[in-house]
Amino acid sequence: MNLAASKKITITANQVWFAQDKLYVLLNDGRELGIPLEWFPKLSTCTDEDRAKWRLIGNGIGIAWDNLDEDLSVAALL
Repeated sequence: MNLAASKKITITANQVWFAQDKLYVLLNDGRELGIPLEWFPKLSTCTDEDRAKWRLIGNGIGIAWDNLDEDLSVAALL
């Protein structure tokens, strides 16, 4: 059995930031996602201060904004 084929790689978020009406997520494999904020009504209508209060959940498999009751999974963003 090929050992490399048996390893499951989990893509996780390392960093989150906002610029020019987009949510950006840096992934652990080096990719950078830029997603329009309009896809996320709670994030697009809240203040910059509220957006900045994110935290990684599940070792980076998701991003949470507790103050907005908003959770995003990295898998869904991909």
